[in-house]
Amino acid sequence: MENIYYKSYPAPDQARFSILIPTWNNLKYLQLCVDSIRKHSRFAHEIIIHVNEGADGTREWVEAQGFSYTFTPRNAGICYAMNAMATHAGTEHLFYLNDDMVVCPDWDFHLWREMERLDHIYFLLGSALIEPNDTGHPCMIYRDEFGDSLETFNEALLLEKYMSFPKEDWQGAGGSAVVIPKKLWGIVGGYSVEMSPGMYSDVDFNMKLWHAGVRLFKGVSKSRIFHFKRRSTGRVFQKNDGRKQFREKWKIPSSQFNKLYLRLGEPFDGPLQPPRENWWLKWTRFRSRWM
Repeated sequence: MENIYYKSYPAPDQARFSILIPTWNNLKYLQLCVDSIRKHSRFAHEIIIHVNEGADGTREWVEAQGFSYTFTPRNAGICYAMNAMATHAGTEHLFYLNDDMVVCPDWDFHLWREMERLDHIYFLLGSALIEPNDTGHPCMIYRDEFGDSLETFNEALLLEKYMSFPKEDWQGAGGSAVVIPKKLWGIVGGYSVEMSPGMYSDVDFNMKLWHAGVRLFKGVSKSRIFHFKRRSTGRVFQKNDGRKQFREKWKIPSSQFNKLYLRLGEPFDGPLQPPRENWWLKWTRFRSRWM
């Protein structure tokens, strides 16, 4: 991988979050994402962008906005991108946002209100994602009436209806659209670059948080964000085998970590507890050592 280029500016006055947005030749979606942050945030925030390649004019646009950014001539992957952006952060909280997401009104207020109730830094909080296609993920809200592309996106309808869909706070937070204290990010060392270009890097990060003593992984249902899910991973030709890497590293399948430890998608009922040691958990660990 080539060296990473940096350009940094001071964070805006009274900024609450440093919003980290990796992007890869996706300028139109990025512009919509940034526009939604400007229109629908209750508080001021710092926006930091990692530009992969930037063949569509992304780098020039980012510079014109005066955002802090990092740049690589080719796709660096999510792990290097996130770690590079985090070094610029001028606030005490990092918020990871995909470039194809549209934040809804007061998305930040509901997260901040949740954070104000805490007296420690050991937490990961996530927003509820509204997606057009049902992939079976237990943390999402699936609605197809808002479109699935820039051409079909109905922003007016989204703003009218985004809070009308029932959703409880849930366990497990999520992989993106999450906020974490910058100090905690530093304690666990950010994203693991051995997971590059990034398959299973989010669940690996959550396991690192678990080992650091984090037990508050909470999805905040009132904080809502629309996600086009125009995935960049389809353009990655050399994907890492993240499933295998996770199992070999942590001696448990990622699916079982999500189910038994994070209780991903279950209604939130307080900080998590370590799972009970039973024959199934012992067998899962034993089997992972020999697979």
